[in-house]
Amino acid sequence: MATVDKYNVESAEILANSALHLPISQATPIYEQLLSIFPTAAKYWRQYVEAQMAVNNDDATKQIFSRCLLNCLQVPLWRCYIRFIRKVNDKKGVEGQEETRKAFDFMLSYVGADIASGPVWMEYIAFLKSLPAASTQEESQRMTSVRKAYQKAIVTPTHHIEQLWKDYENFENSVSRQLAKGLLSEYQPKYNSARAVYRERKKYVDEIDWNMLAVPPTDSCKEEMQWMAWKRLLAFEKGNPQRIDSASSNKRIIFTYEQCLMYLYHYPDIWYDYASWHAKTGSMDAAIKVFQRALKALPDSEMLKYAYAELEESRGAIQSAKKLYESLLGDGAETTALAHIQFIRFLRRNEGVEAARKYFLDARKSPSCPYHVYVAYALMAFCLDKDPKVAHNVFEAGLKHFMHEPVYILEYADFLSCLNDDRNIRALFERALSSLPQEESIEVWKRFTQFEKTYGDLTSMLKWLAKNIGKKVEKSALSNGSATIDKSPSVPTSNSTSSLKVHHPDTSQMVIYDPKQHPGAAVPPNTTAPAILAASNLSNPMVMVSGAASNPLSNSTVAMADGGSANAFHEVLKGTPPALLAFLTSLPALEGPTPNVDIVLSICLQNDLPTDQAKKSTTIPSQRTTGPAPTTSDLSGSSKSHPIPSSSSFRPRDRQLGKRKDLDRQEEDETTTVQSQPLPRDVFRIRQIQKARGGSASQTGSVSYGSALSGDLSGSTC
Repeated sequence: MATVDKYNVESAEILANSALHLPISQATPIYEQLLSIFPTAAKYWRQYVEAQMAVNNDDATKQIFSRCLLNCLQVPLWRCYIRFIRKVNDKKGVEGQEETRKAFDFMLSYVGADIASGPVWMEYIAFLKSLPAASTQEESQRMTSVRKAYQKAIVTPTHHIEQLWKDYENFENSVSRQLAKGLLSEYQPKYNSARAVYRERKKYVDEIDWNMLAVPPTDSCKEEMQWMAWKRLLAFEKGNPQRIDSASSNKRIIFTYEQCLMYLYHYPDIWYDYASWHAKTGSMDAAIKVFQRALKALPDSEMLKYAYAELEESRGAIQSAKKLYESLLGDGAETTALAHIQFIRFLRRNEGVEAARKYFLDARKSPSCPYHVYVAYALMAFCLDKDPKVAHNVFEAGLKHFMHEPVYILEYADFLSCLNDDRNIRALFERALSSLPQEESIEVWKRFTQFEKTYGDLTSMLKWLAKNIGKKVEKSALSNGSATIDKSPSVPTSNSTSSLKVHHPDTSQMVIYDPKQHPGAAVPPNTTAPAILAASNLSNPMVMVSGAASNPLSNSTVAMADGGSANAFHEVLKGTPPALLAFLTSLPALEGPTPNVDIVLSICLQNDLPTDQAKKSTTIPSQRTTGPAPTTSDLSGSSKSHPIPSSSSFRPRDRQLGKRKDLDRQEEDETTTVQSQPLPRDVFRIRQIQKARGGSASQTGSVSYGSALSGDLSGSTC
C-alpha cells in the first residue's frame, strides 16, 4: 500500500481477503504489512494465526500469539489460542491436561470479564468435568474446581449468565440437595446483582462497533460517536456498578481501557486518561508503562511527552524528564515556543535561575525564536524572581525584534501597567502605533484609548493625533470644548486640513409646525397664552409646579417666529382686560398638543376673579371681536387653532348687547354659587347635582379631577 493510503480501510480489507486464498508463504508478507499498520486489529491476527495453524506451523503460531494476545483482548482470538493449546496438549496425558488448565486460567484472567466470555466459562467448566478421577479424593477435588468455576461465572455479567445459573443449580442439586440449598441461597443475591449490571452494561456495549479498525482521527461522525461510546462505557465501569472490591473493580477498568485502545489506538487523550487513572490509583509503575506504550504508538505526540515528563519529574526521575524535554526541543529550527518555555521552567525548578537564564540567552540567538519566549521569561523573572528590572530589559530586548507584533506590544503594556508606569506605557504606544500598519493596529489602538481613559485626558490624546497623523485641530475647538469628535481613535482618518468646527442650528428660526397655518399669518393661537404669560411676567404657583419653566413654548423668543409678530403680541396685551390676564395666568403649562379639559374646567371653577373685572372681561370682547370668541381650549393650546386678528381689527358691536349682558350676569351668579359650595368627592353625587341643575339646555355638566396641584375632584357647570 502507498504511504498516502496507509490507513485506508477498504484497501486493507481487500488485502486481507486476498491473503485468504494465497499459500502461507505468500500470505505472510501481506499479514505482516497489515499488522504493522493495524497492530491492534484482532481479526487480522486471528486470520493470520489460523493460516499458520492450518499448515501445522506450531512455532510460528506460538510466536504470533506472543505478539498479539496481551494487546488484543478479544474473545474470538483467545478462543483460537485455547484451541491451539488443547490441540498441542491432547496427546500429552496428565501433563497436557495440566497445561491446558493453566491456559484456561490464563485466558480467563484476561478476558474472563468480557461480556461475551460466557462460552469461554462454559468451555472451561466442561473441560474440568471431563478430567478423569482415579480416586475419591481426585473426584472431590474435581467437584471443588467445577464449583469454583461456576461461582466465578455466575457473578460475571455476560450474555450467558442466566444459562450458567441454571447449570449451576443443576450441578449443586446433583451433588447434594441439602448442601445445594445453602449454597444457592448464598449466591442468589450475587447472581441477581450481576444480572442487573449485565443489563446496564449491554446498553453501552451495543453502541460500540467491534469490527472497527484503529485509524488516526479524521473527525468523522462515526469516529466521534465511537469515541463518545467508549467514554460512556469507561465512566460506567469506573462507577463500580456491581459494588465489588476495589481490586476486582480496577481489574475490570483496566480491561475496558485495553479494549478501548484496540480501536482508539491513535487517540492521545485515551492514552493520557489511562495513564492518569493509574497514577491517581497509586500505580506509578503502571502509569509509566502506559506512557511508554503510548509514545511507541504515537511518537510525535507532544502532549503525551509533556505529561510523561511531568510524571517523571513528580516521582523524582529528573534525568528521565530532562531527556523528554530535550527530545521536544529537537534541532532548534522547528522547536515550538511551548517547548522552549516548558524547558526554561523545568530548568528553573530543578537547576536554578542561572540555568534557566543561560538557556534563554542561547534560545534567543536562534532566528526562529518566537516572541512568546521573551514574554514567558520576562514574566517569570517578574513574578517568580521578583526582579522587574530584568523583566523590563527582556521586554526591551524583544521590542527590537517584535515591534511588528501587536500581541507582544500588548503584553509589554500589561507588564508596564503592573508597574504603574504610565509614562513608559504612553511612549510604548506611540512607538508602536508609529510603525504598525493600520490594519494590524486595531487592538493596540483600543488598548491605547483605554489607557488614556484611565491615565490621560482627551486633550493629550488629540494633541498626539495631531502630531502623529497630521490632522490639524483648531485651537478654538480644543479650548472651548464645543467640538465633538464622533470618530473612534482606533481608526485613524486620513490626513486632512479640514476644521473640526461644528455648525449648530439657529434656534431663533424655529417655528412650531401647524398644518392650518397660512403664510403671513400671526403666531398660532396655541402659543398665545404661554407667550402672554412670559411677556406679562405674571407668576402663578400652579404654573410653576406644573413645569412651565420646562415648557419650550414659555420662551417668548422661541414662540415668536419673527420680529413683526412681537408687535401683534404687544397690541393684544394692551387690549386684554386684567381679568382675562389673571385667568390666563392661572392656566397650566402645556405638555402636548391638547390641554387636559378637566384640569382647565377645574381652574375655571377655582379662580377667584373680581366681580367688576369679570363683568368687563365678559363685555369688552363681545363688543370688539369681529368673529367668534376663542374658547378656553383655544387659549390654552388646543389643536383646533384659529388665527388671532390684530388689535386694529377690533370694532364695537351693539347687536344683542343687552341680552348678552343678562346672560353673562346669569353665568356669573351660577359660577359664584357653585364656588361657594364645598365640592363633593363622590362622582355619583356630582352627577346627581348636575342633573338637578341641568334644566336649561345651555347648561352642561362636567366632572374634573381637580387641579394639577391639589388633585381633588371638582364639579362644574359651565
